[in-house]
Amino acid sequence: MATGRTHRPATRSRGIPEATVARLPLYLRALTALSERSVPTVSSEELATAAGVNSAKLRKDFSYLGSYGTRGVGYDVEYLVYQISRELGLTQDWPVAIVGIGNLGAALANYGGFASRGFRVAALIDADPAMAGTPVAGIPVQHTDDLDRIISDNGVSIGVITTPPGAAQQVCDRLVAAGVTSILNFAPTVLSVPEGVDVRKVDLSIELQILAFHEQRKAGEDITVEDEAAPPMRATPAGRKGPDGDMPAVMPA
Repeated sequence: MATGRTHRPATRSRGIPEATVARLPLYLRALTALSERSVPTVSSEELATAAGVNSAKLRKDFSYLGSYGTRGVGYDVEYLVYQISRELGLTQDWPVAIVGIGNLGAALANYGGFASRGFRVAALIDADPAMAGTPVAGIPVQHTDDLDRIISDNGVSIGVITTPPGAAQQVCDRLVAAGVTSILNFAPTVLSVPEGVDVRKVDLSIELQILAFHEQRKAGEDITVEDEAAPPMRATPAGRKGPDGDMPAVMPA
């Protein structure tokens, strides 16, 4: 079986924009759901709605793949699944090593969705000697002292870092030195990598902060709407007594 170390996706050589690459997994997820329901074709509007983008952007993205659909029919679902999977490099095996087998690392190791999407958890690595040999998701945890050998033996080109932030850069450096060229970083820190190494960062706290921003803005809009709905203040003639004394007249703007 081919591994990720023998072949790289062709997206960059084909000139597909990074923004389009980032949307391809969204299309693939929506198409896979349609395929599981035995839906043969889908219009650009239907697929765009399912993927959460507008149809014009979807058609532009698919033009980079050389797929334009058929007028009055739409896109062939199975063919698009294959086409996008091939473009993303998911038609082959990608061995993945997870470093840092705490709660998050163990949860990722137990996630069953990797295999169906072209990824195989090939190795689990941790710095705690007490973890060595402990099976997680049926895979024995190995010590970081053997990281170079583990990466080489398993042909790993994608590493997942789920360590505490203080250890993430050191782990990253060791992964890169061992030949890993793509890293998914869950540690809440920014990693420095040499040219030619790709890093994708997943920071749940940042995502929650963004949601908090939107919640606060929605709350502010609700307050504004309530203020606009309130009846206007009535002008009070000069000299009229209020509960706290004289009330000034409201002057015209």
